[in-house]
Amino acid sequence: MLKIFNTLTGRKDPFEPLVPGQVRMYVCGVTVYDYSHLGHARSAIVFDVIRRYLEYRGYDVKFVKNFTDVDDKIINRAQELSLPWQAVTARYIDAYYRDMGRLGVCPATVEPKATEHMEEIIRLIRTLVEKGVAYLVNGDIYFEVQKYPAYGRLSKRKLDELQAGARVEVDERKHNPMDFALWKSSKPGEPAWQSPWGPGRPGWHIECSAMSMKHLGDTFDIHGGGQDLIFPHHENEIAQSCSATGKEFARYWVHNGFVQINQEKMSKSLGNFFTIREIFEKFPSSEPVTAEVIRYFLLSSHYRSPMDFSDQALKEAKRTLDGFYDLFLRLEESPRSEGGWDFTLTFEKRDKSDDLNKSDFAESLKRAENITAEEYVGRAIAQKHFYTLFRGVMDDDFDTPSAMALFQVLRHVVNQLLSEKDLSRMSRDEIRNAFLSLGQVLGLFQVPVKDWVFGRKLHKVNLEAELKPKGELAYIQMNPAIDQLVEERNEARRRKDFAKADAIRKKLEEQGIILEDRPDGTTRWKR
Repeated sequence: MLKIFNTLTGRKDPFEPLVPGQVRMYVCGVTVYDYSHLGHARSAIVFDVIRRYLEYRGYDVKFVKNFTDVDDKIINRAQELSLPWQAVTARYIDAYYRDMGRLGVCPATVEPKATEHMEEIIRLIRTLVEKGVAYLVNGDIYFEVQKYPAYGRLSKRKLDELQAGARVEVDERKHNPMDFALWKSSKPGEPAWQSPWGPGRPGWHIECSAMSMKHLGDTFDIHGGGQDLIFPHHENEIAQSCSATGKEFARYWVHNGFVQINQEKMSKSLGNFFTIREIFEKFPSSEPVTAEVIRYFLLSSHYRSPMDFSDQALKEAKRTLDGFYDLFLRLEESPRSEGGWDFTLTFEKRDKSDDLNKSDFAESLKRAENITAEEYVGRAIAQKHFYTLFRGVMDDDFDTPSAMALFQVLRHVVNQLLSEKDLSRMSRDEIRNAFLSLGQVLGLFQVPVKDWVFGRKLHKVNLEAELKPKGELAYIQMNPAIDQLVEERNEARRRKDFAKADAIRKKLEEQGIILEDRPDGTTRWKR
């Protein structure tokens, strides 16, 4: 059974959606006043994987992720750039979509903007005023936290303690220093909308309540975001939403940990952040490759844990992924005889009754160096037990590090198998399909193998460390026109039309293309 760590209860709770087979999920999106950084990337990728895994488990997921497109930070940025605030939000929304597209993050089902939901926001504020839990002061409206006795239940903080150490802007008009703004009267030159209380704009917290309830209902399944949103943002969302409806707001609260630089949270206010576009610039390879490197790095730690960013960590993720793609290339290029060994058929009877779970997988990891490849593959893959293991670790609060460790063990034993014996075509296809189908849940292993190994775009490869003779420099490239000529030459060789094969080789040599005929009958080319 899927279990999710619920910040509200402080434990891993069995996941039971309100409507069987359906999941309604809301995640707080970005405030669009600047480019997204690696911290934003982690949150986006974490909830992208959660959404993908829920869909893999068969749920029909409605995923809502908002844009905060009216805010003090946006107004200040517009003044800095001497631009209309609408131009600022449009610029950074476009940049966000480009960055998420590069990272392979799937678009949400609905991506609402605060400015498009003023009617719902004003209606919700009016309800809170009518219920007596919000009050008007000179055109501003505040939520009165004393009127919500359960305030602090998400963050596990008590109101009297919050008041004693409150680090909030002093405003003597408030009944309590912890009261928060639902509506702000407009100042000259600021964006404003008409309301029953005069022209103004909404406070940050009320926007998410109004948008989530509009698209998901008064109560929905999962509410997510970064740990920095637990208090006060999500705490305030709960207070105002539950006060308005008299119902529970969200049933499961999921929060991802910070990305840190030298054990300090990455944030724009501290100036210690890297934008997503800067991360892509660190790698000269193609975007799909870089996207998987970033995803592998970010998913290598449990989503609730903090993680330290470094160039070295990204390089290590790249090296690890190189190892996977080297295996995929071996599966494609090594000889495929019709009579090769078929591990699935060999072991399916022996392990048919095994019930493998996360504890079994942990034990297998401990013993990985002491068991034969056949023994491990027989237990894990026969009768699709590898899929059972994957589901077992992901059902435990989306444990991506254990899922990736599982892939690592499978890579190890398959490499061992390929060194020991010839695998049947069916076995090779089943291994590759396991990596592709389960990797898709994490957004990994989706780049065509030759695009990864040789590069989609022309780039320089220093072969001193990788190829022989040492010191040789080559340029390796995927090019459909050249690939077609190589295939025509291979076909001519198969027909024993060696004159045509030699003519094609000569034509390519005139273009600076060197062909390398391999023992398995395949041909590579390089400049």
